Amino acid sequence: MENGFMIIDIHTHIFPDEIAPRAMASLIEDAHTRPFCDGTASGLCKSRREAGIDWCVALPVATSPRQVIHMNDRAILTNDIRRETGLISFGGIHPDFEDWKRELERLARSGIKGIKLHPVFQKVNLDDLRYLRIMERAAELGLAILTHAGVYVDRPDSAFCTPRMALQVFKELGKVPMILAHMGGWRQWDEAEEIIPQIPFYLDTAYCLGPIVPFDQGSWQGGPLNTMPRDQFLRFIKLAGANRILFGTDSPWRDQKESVESILNLPITEGEKRAILGENAAKLLGLKDYHAK
Repeated sequence: MENGFMIIDIHTHIFPDEIAPRAMASLIEDAHTRPFCDGTASGLCKSRREAGIDWCVALPVATSPRQVIHMNDRAILTNDIRRETGLISFGGIHPDFEDWKRELERLARSGIKGIKLHPVFQKVNLDDLRYLRIMERAAELGLAILTHAGVYVDRPDSAFCTPRMALQVFKELGKVPMILAHMGGWRQWDEAEEIIPQIPFYLDTAYCLGPIVPFDQGSWQGGPLNTMPRDQFLRFIKLAGANRILFGTDSPWRDQKESVESILNLPITEGEKRAILGENAAKLLGLKDYHAK
């Protein structure tokens, strides 16, 4: 707990120990991005303690329907030992998983707090009917919905989840407990700036502040990618209201300690920092009575 603030990282990723080296190597090769820990639960626990973070929310991504059941079994086990680790897992769902209704109900019964969608990896548009029906039922069950938003790292053509699609989701479903990752649309922030005042969804800060340097120099066309300009990030806080911004890092892809400091160093009020770093997520996920070691 930094400066007396409860800090919750709403956006992290872990892999089972037996596949973490292979999964991380594949993602590094795909995104050419330097990781800051090894992608395991123990690595994330070490990182969160060093950063003064109270809780990390792990977000499993089902890249095929056959992964869903096994992935969610692991998520439930992660939550069973959350008081020892400080790690809470969302469930994963795939839009082509046939028994999605029953699986969402199983997650809700187990105490899972939300689900993760990744339109880019699942190759389905965010406003597709398959997602809309999942999101509608998840909201009915009290599950938060966190989705990747914007393009994927160095792929400008990976626009499966644009801010305008998020607006269409709102038009179809109303005020569901949706979290748009990466401040509403990774590297689509100008479009997001137009849309955010029209939708009531949460935004997370994952992968949005500070430079991103490729793991392999020269691997990205045009060199290192810029993240969100700081003045635009501050405008988003005003546009959405600090009560709709959730702290996230995308660990292992960003340094958690540095990410906490980047929020603490913003020229915003202490109350706004407190809300962003943890209070908003605690209210959304009902974490106020939880205590990690």
